[in-house]
Amino acid sequence: MRQREFITLIGGAAAAWPIMALAQQSEKLRWIGILHDYSETDPEGRTQIGAFRDELAKLGWIDRRNVVIDFQSGAVEAERLRPIARELIEKKPDVVLAAGASIVAALQRVSHTVPIVFANVTDPVGGGIVASLARPGGNATGFTQFEFGISAKWLELLKEIAPEIKRVAVIRDPAARSGGGQLGAIQGVAPSLGVDVKPIDPEDAAAIERDLADFSRLPNGGLIVTSSRLARAHRDLILKLSARHRLPAIYAYRLYVSSGGLMSYGPDAIGPFRLAASYVDRILKGEKPADLPVQAPTKYELVINLKTAKALGLTVPPQLIARADEVIE
Repeated sequence: MRQREFITLIGGAAAAWPIMALAQQSEKLRWIGILHDYSETDPEGRTQIGAFRDELAKLGWIDRRNVVIDFQSGAVEAERLRPIARELIEKKPDVVLAAGASIVAALQRVSHTVPIVFANVTDPVGGGIVASLARPGGNATGFTQFEFGISAKWLELLKEIAPEIKRVAVIRDPAARSGGGQLGAIQGVAPSLGVDVKPIDPEDAAAIERDLADFSRLPNGGLIVTSSRLARAHRDLILKLSARHRLPAIYAYRLYVSSGGLMSYGPDAIGPFRLAASYVDRILKGEKPADLPVQAPTKYELVINLKTAKALGLTVPPQLIARADEVIE
């Protein structure tokens, strides 16, 4: 996708007709809202929305030809998210693509009728987003990223690559519906691995820097970064601090490791956005979210950065390298 095309998408109607004018031109023109927590310039967010848009085009939905795509981004803090969600719903879109559970919850607080297709949501049943995976029953359906049990696997893998670890800081989002569940799974397995757990709430950059500096004053520490949207917003800082304090770290997403992090274990973060296009297509053609089952990933990928391991003085066990889906050297 050319850069100009993407800027047109994320910039709303800045480089073309206003959206309202487009919507009035034809009764056949449909309206898709997108609410994402990545900023407009974030490479990962651009890739995710680009994948959704490309797949949508393959299904016959062309932006500004028979559909208008209204993109809203950068909604990380809860106080900022709520008015953006309200404004988007008030435009009466035919369907909304929502990235993450907190965004879906914010949209549902405004409307229980506007169809929502979500991507990368953890535990939509426990979070009250859907009634069940097989029969969502409300106005939302979509694609999950993992169950809370994967959080225990993060600690197990971290202990395997750095056996001397006795203390682990866990960066999570306490305001997110999934934050407590991910932390709880880690705490549940920690005693059997001989590890003490220290939660860190990424309120802002200063808090992350202060808390990780305090945590690193004692030896044998490690770091787990959960799927927190606040952590993703500060991921460059977290990567820098983990290197500065020499903390072996594992992350929920590959993008951390490709940017210099040690290790990640989780599903493909781009694929659900391609799959979401098929559900948006079906909803635009008359199907209801309540009747479309929530789908879970079928594969989780282990990614290891050997260059980072060497910088931390770690020798990665051969059996761990053999199990990795990708090794960055």
